[in-house]
Amino acid sequence: MNTTRIEGTVATGFETVRDEFTAFVEETGGQTGSQLAVYHRGHLVVDLWAGEEIGPDTLTGLHSVTKGATSLVMALLHQDDAIELDRPVAEIWPEFGRARKAGITIRDVMTHRSGVIGIPGGFTVEELVDERLVADRLAAEAPLWRPGAAHGYAGFTVGALLNEVVRRITGQTVQELYAERIREPYGLDLFLGLPEPLDHRYREILPWIAAPEQEAAFAAYAPNADGISGIGYNLGARGFTPQTVMTFPNARIVRERGPASAGAVGSARGIAKLYAAAIGEVDDRGPLLKSGTLAEFATVHSTGPNLVTGDGAPFALGFEAKGLIHPFLSARSFGHTGSAGADGIADPLHGIAIGYTRRRAAFAFDAPERGRFAAAVVRAAADLETQES
Repeated sequence: MNTTRIEGTVATGFETVRDEFTAFVEETGGQTGSQLAVYHRGHLVVDLWAGEEIGPDTLTGLHSVTKGATSLVMALLHQDDAIELDRPVAEIWPEFGRARKAGITIRDVMTHRSGVIGIPGGFTVEELVDERLVADRLAAEAPLWRPGAAHGYAGFTVGALLNEVVRRITGQTVQELYAERIREPYGLDLFLGLPEPLDHRYREILPWIAAPEQEAAFAAYAPNADGISGIGYNLGARGFTPQTVMTFPNARIVRERGPASAGAVGSARGIAKLYAAAIGEVDDRGPLLKSGTLAEFATVHSTGPNLVTGDGAPFALGFEAKGLIHPFLSARSFGHTGSAGADGIADPLHGIAIGYTRRRAAFAFDAPERGRFAAAVVRAAADLETQES
């Protein structure tokens, strides 16, 4: 019998979200080590956690949830007229124009349509945290498909490309701008570069648990390291495996540098508050994004088969198009998942912002509980709105 305690609070009307969280913890025997936080109309209404060594202030690896923070920095720069989305990258960064890349725009990069997703042979962990090095090597590469003709997820490299653009335009890095304009003003527990004095709060991502037959089936369909999927997943690097992907943020150098593709660490509270601040008033501050910026960045850009992941997960501008992934969300919902199972979601129409973390990595990068929790939140918020109308 599972004896894992569910701790935290929920506001009146969101009790069913706690029920769903409790059911999941019981189903998994409390092994995931999860946090769930929700803001509704700028107020924290769900704040739950469960599992060994997990508390409300626990930080863990967020993987590609990082891209949500990076995309918010890009949105703010676009809002400031500092970045023109349809400008060719090579006009800002001439070296990038080599090898048939002169026409690739910032928008192409952000929507994973550039064809520039990695290099044969891959990058080591130590190289991935050096985003200038990654950018320089990518600048010499030819696209793996005709830019704009399809999309393929640049999971480990899109942040380095954007960071080089940002650095050349502003003189600052994505990490510096994120800290200055977003994390520090809102006091967010979500870091692109975790200060050493806070490292004691970090809990390592744990490897997934699977039966031998599950592992065998997963390995049987592993992509070739020299194929598009293998390059996108960085599998050409010596010793780089799906488990390396999972444990990537466990390396102190990754947490210290916070690479803009997948190096963030944080809590569910931090993720939820990030998205709450993006779409509405939080802590007596107005929303980070104006309505026009929000509409631009939440618009669906890339649909259909993803050449790297093989699925049809759609993308908005830098973000995942959550309204297509979860049809119970409104059309302009956006956010980003992380490969171990973390998630961030914003539904501007309903004023919902969700953050979720799990310490135990989800097998085969699949964490279906994320949809369960989001659906429970939407139902609870809809019921409240009905009662208030």
